[in-house]
Amino acid sequence: MSALKIYKRFGLNRSLILANDDALGFVKKLPDGCVDLVITSPPYCMGKEYETSSNYDDFEEFHRTFLPEIIRITKDGGNICWQVGYHVKNSGVMPLDYLVHQILQPHKEITLRNRLIWTFGHGLHCKKRFSGRHETVLWYSKGNEYTFNLDPVRIAQKYPGKTYYKGAKRGKPSGNPNGKNPADVWEIPNVKANHIEKTTHPCQFPFALAQRLILALSNKNGVVFDPFMGSGTTACAALVENRKFMGTEISPKYYQLAVDRCKQANARTLRFRPHDKPLLPPDPKSKVATNPFT
Repeated sequence: MSALKIYKRFGLNRSLILANDDALGFVKKLPDGCVDLVITSPPYCMGKEYETSSNYDDFEEFHRTFLPEIIRITKDGGNICWQVGYHVKNSGVMPLDYLVHQILQPHKEITLRNRLIWTFGHGLHCKKRFSGRHETVLWYSKGNEYTFNLDPVRIAQKYPGKTYYKGAKRGKPSGNPNGKNPADVWEIPNVKANHIEKTTHPCQFPFALAQRLILALSNKNGVVFDPFMGSGTTACAALVENRKFMGTEISPKYYQLAVDRCKQANARTLRFRPHDKPLLPPDPKSKVATNPFT
């Protein structure tokens, strides 16, 4: 670990490791079973400024080497969340979650628990196909005794006053008073120009998505790891929720952005949209829809 850049003064009793490093090289330095939760969104190999390829075959080849290392460093009972979308070329799409799951199927030590759909209302408008408005989080656990905390991520009941209409519980509340399970389709605004979290990163992860996964799939003081941390959103969510964090980012520009945002998170000055903030419907008295990004 001596080769890593370590920052330990971001907050009381917290540790944070941020490395301006190659993800695979960094992971190979880590010992077995040192991470409680992995959350990341890898490059899609679509020719972005931080990518070296625009071919999904390269995506698949890299993941065949990288994913076994991710399994190795994840603790028994830990969780892995791989957030991906589609590789798009000439209006044809390749679902990258399909490739990831195909690679992971032979690894019997992990189990796919959910294929979470993250849906959002804003994005590019397509002309030769329906506009894409969702991406996918593949959640795997390592072993059958895994961390899953539902109560911290419950959402408001659709009918909070609903009661049983017959039987021994007639007249009593039929829903959990703490809220309902958010299910496997999450509507969270993506980080576009009007979003309060927007930075210079072109494909920024929303805080709410990382926050909900961290709350549900790790415990306080657990270690969260993001090998492609970009602007540092997962790191910031980990700090806010009192987790330890390790992350790598190969771009010096975005690495520094992640460091700066972590300092803001520690100082409680980071602006973000929390996971439990409901989407606001249009105001019927106004001709302008309410901004869901605030």
